[in-house]
Amino acid sequence: MQDLTLVMAQLDPLVGDIPGNTDSAIEAVREARLEHGADIVVLPELFLTGYPPEDLLFRPSMETRLRHARTRMAEKVVRDVMVIVGYPGRREGHTWNLAGVLYNGEWLDEYAKQALPNYLVFDERRYFTPGSRPLVIEHKGARLGILICEDIWAEEPVKQASDAGAEILLTLNASPYHQDKPAERLALFEQRARDVRLPLVYVNMIGGQDELVFDGGSACVSREGELRVQAPHWEVGLMPVQFVRENGRWEPRLGETQPEVEPEEDLYAALVTGVRDYVNKCRFQGVVMGLSGGIDSALSLAIAVDALGADRVHAMMMPYHYTADISKDDAAEQARLLGVGYDVLSIETVVEAFNESLAKSFAGTLPDTTEENLQSRCRGVVLMAISNKKGLMVLTTGNKSEMAVGYATLYGDMVGGYNALKDVYKTWVYRLARWRNAQSPAIPERVIDRPPSAELAPGQEDIDSLPHYDVLDAILVRYIEGDMSAEAIIEAGFERDDVYQVVKLVDRNEYKRRQAPVGVRVTRRGFGRDRRYPIVNGWQPGE
Repeated sequence: MQDLTLVMAQLDPLVGDIPGNTDSAIEAVREARLEHGADIVVLPELFLTGYPPEDLLFRPSMETRLRHARTRMAEKVVRDVMVIVGYPGRREGHTWNLAGVLYNGEWLDEYAKQALPNYLVFDERRYFTPGSRPLVIEHKGARLGILICEDIWAEEPVKQASDAGAEILLTLNASPYHQDKPAERLALFEQRARDVRLPLVYVNMIGGQDELVFDGGSACVSREGELRVQAPHWEVGLMPVQFVRENGRWEPRLGETQPEVEPEEDLYAALVTGVRDYVNKCRFQGVVMGLSGGIDSALSLAIAVDALGADRVHAMMMPYHYTADISKDDAAEQARLLGVGYDVLSIETVVEAFNESLAKSFAGTLPDTTEENLQSRCRGVVLMAISNKKGLMVLTTGNKSEMAVGYATLYGDMVGGYNALKDVYKTWVYRLARWRNAQSPAIPERVIDRPPSAELAPGQEDIDSLPHYDVLDAILVRYIEGDMSAEAIIEAGFERDDVYQVVKLVDRNEYKRRQAPVGVRVTRRGFGRDRRYPIVNGWQPGE
């Protein structure tokens, strides 16, 4: 009976840091050999550049830097271990998304990704030429069929590898997360394994990159499509898979697998990962944020603390005339609960100074949303001043429901470098807040129970100008993620006035969203690279 140890290297590269990523790869192989006796180590898609490298691929020195990286790997990687790693490559006048095979100091072959995704957040046809041939390489008696990410979602590359004699399928991945994606992905791998009656190993990236987050969950399924080994989601690490050859076939032994988690836990981990990696990879010392006593800023503060630690988070309460006493009390209580730095700075004199300066220009007009927005913009100025002085990134706090309908102030509460909740609907904000409190006290319960309000006018509540959030979010999901027409949403059972109010607000506020900070993408279709609507257009909602 033969055996083979394959190690899935679930790592977090930094886009563009080719030397640093190369060092990580070399160290991962050394550790995999030392701790697990690895015969094969598989790293994620485009690992040496990080994913997605985007227009860095057009830089003239890209290929030179990658050649140096591959030379260094050939010199430094421990012997008697086959390494399969992803990187881009310029070959014969074309750029390819490649998986290279390294063994005992020699690069044996390269596989070019065949299925290039060009939808939602993916734009690979802008950069790469599709491959056309399978690659099956033998190592220690096993014939390994190599694939890259989208190749698994398409049927033909899998069939090609099987027809070429593969006994084990290996796929390198940079598969970004959205809600429900891990289960969908695993179900697909199980089906592909059953289709060709071969075990399949899936190695995914981990960590955050701008708006994208990668959840890991690297796994191996048997030829019957049964999960045999799975690495943790949201954790960097090495996960071994033991293969044995029995009755002429390679079979993965049952190893460590992961229990199912609540959807709130999975989503919360995605948000923490996105904030942590954005702040750390951009080398910010920490974050500063406005703490209003409302639920969005409360949840954002908890995420920031869990991502960075309390010592790197500073909260500011910036009250004005309409700020309720309970908002002040709840903000102070949450800052105490989480142990963050906390200051109270009234914006009253700042707002009054602006009003006095603008009095002549505003003569003959009545107070309206202009004065309300001025309060928010004064808070933005304060936060940006602290950011500049102390080197702290401003973490902004608006949720997806608000960003969808424009319930936010340009250069006010939209000010910031990153937004943890940008792609989180308001109904999910409440679910996450309750889940986080169930782990340990983090948000005063009164914050969760109170009706939401911007507190820019006396007695103001969000439902004064918007449908209830359960209705609003249900319409938004259908319109934004489902691309349903207004009439189709009405036919699904929603009030005509509500639907047309919401879709008109969404369309009208595209200009605001283009000026909003980047944030973690966690739904099937976020406000970012996967939803591109023109700001200036004459389209009318309806059919």
